[in-house]
Amino acid sequence: MKADMKYDWRELRRFCSAVLEAAGVRSQWAAAVADTLVDADLHGVDSHGVVRLDIYMRRLEAGMVDADAAPELLRGQTPLLLVDGNNNFGAVAGGFALEQSMKAAREYGCGIAGVRRSNHFGTCAYYARKAVGEGLIAIVLSNASQTMPPTGGLRPFLGTNPLCVGVPAGRHAPYILDMATSVVARGKIIVAAERGEPIPTGWAIDREGRPTTDAQAALAGSVLPLGGPKGYAIAMFIDILCGVLTGAGFGPSVHNMYEDWVRPQNVGHLFIAIDAERFMPRAEFAARMDQYIDWLKAEPTAPGVDEILVPGELERRICEQRSRQGLILPASVADTLRRWGDRYGIDLAHAETG
Repeated sequence: MKADMKYDWRELRRFCSAVLEAAGVRSQWAAAVADTLVDADLHGVDSHGVVRLDIYMRRLEAGMVDADAAPELLRGQTPLLLVDGNNNFGAVAGGFALEQSMKAAREYGCGIAGVRRSNHFGTCAYYARKAVGEGLIAIVLSNASQTMPPTGGLRPFLGTNPLCVGVPAGRHAPYILDMATSVVARGKIIVAAERGEPIPTGWAIDREGRPTTDAQAALAGSVLPLGGPKGYAIAMFIDILCGVLTGAGFGPSVHNMYEDWVRPQNVGHLFIAIDAERFMPRAEFAARMDQYIDWLKAEPTAPGVDEILVPGELERRICEQRSRQGLILPASVADTLRRWGDRYGIDLAHAETG
């Protein structure tokens, strides 16, 4: 069995970008896609990291992604914007829409950009952190292909549609909430199935709608919404705002990037950027956020708990550690990356650190 390898994250990002560019993706767009992938690994969200380069490349080569088509602003010049991703990579469409929403927020105090005809765009937190870095509050939503039933339903109808909120602070790190609307990421069930391990009760149902601890049966069935009907309702409103409202796919018309090789995904996103300075001076808002976090962290902790964490704090610590120590990739992931590199004459070994 091959050992896992450690990689310098900057070199790994350059590798992914070079592979995409060699396959015909414009350099700035290849860099944007690579950045979202490595950023996910840096923050501990390995399910959305460089492991996804393989499916991105396969869809690119199969013509399921149009890496020549620039996203375009269909309606703008106001705080409300509509972007057509033109079936380019989600990171390209998402990055363009985020910039448009932030530009509107600076001019009007708030900017809302909806996106149609996009693809998987990485983690929502990636975009929220960019907005927060510009001193803006961000809300980022996306729909996804079917993996979850409505409460009381038998088969998948909704995606695990994520919800993200980012809020800047002052001396404290920003608040970054990024959550799926399912009990658990489907990737964890896939890992359990590969290992032949059971899953906890409450994660999923089988094809007949019965609760199951069998990971294989769960994959054939559905992952369950977070909090039962509450998670279902939240996933539905995200689908409405990202899909129904924008003109993107919704429900069964958001196509699965792993299974559908005939139709583009047609994912929808929504970006909301808010300039807090329209409510009060930015320094005052930052001080109020710091006070809030100070109060929160001063709360007494339950037995066995060392400290109270703010959403996003754990991921930030992981990022700091992995940035220093490097990214460890499973041998299977590294082998897949290496094959893509060999295909286009890009050497993954340059990213290895030992």
